[in-house]
Amino acid sequence: MHQILLLIDVQRNMLLPPEPVPGAGEVSSVITKLLERARAGGVPVVFVRNNGGEADPDFPGTPGWELVHDVLPGERVVDKHAPDAFLHTDLASVLPSAASLVVAGMQSEWCVRETSLAALGRGHAVTLVRGAHATYDGDEAAAVVSRRVEEELAAAGVTIVDPDGVPMP
Repeated sequence: MHQILLLIDVQRNMLLPPEPVPGAGEVSSVITKLLERARAGGVPVVFVRNNGGEADPDFPGTPGWELVHDVLPGERVVDKHAPDAFLHTDLASVLPSAASLVVAGMQSEWCVRETSLAALGRGHAVTLVRGAHATYDGDEAAAVVSRRVEEELAAAGVTIVDPDGVPMP
């Protein structure tokens, strides 16, 4: 089965000042290590980038909209306008139908959750990396929200692994 690293909304507005998610340094480090491992092992990488509205920190062309990592030749960027990265994008055509997805990114209860569920619904095996996704504090602490999302996704069929348990070459 073909494996792909899917990095969802790993953008400056959520991982760098002025308003990073709680634990942004740790999350960013885990994501960077995953990306390095994928590249070293020849695993294809697909970046998903959120395009917010004019008042949002990820409005296209603004510093917050920019991806944290450089996109190398052969890697793809899929721009989206909704939490489900498959909705009104070409993501489905970018991913081989039998691809197994390793997922990391922002925000746990929105885009990571919706895209992971949509991928399962399309028949992809999905692995979510613990510590490689995050969100903001709200009614609940961000860490609590992320754990709850992991539990929900595991019940739906997503494999949840620690960073060193990621099945990558």
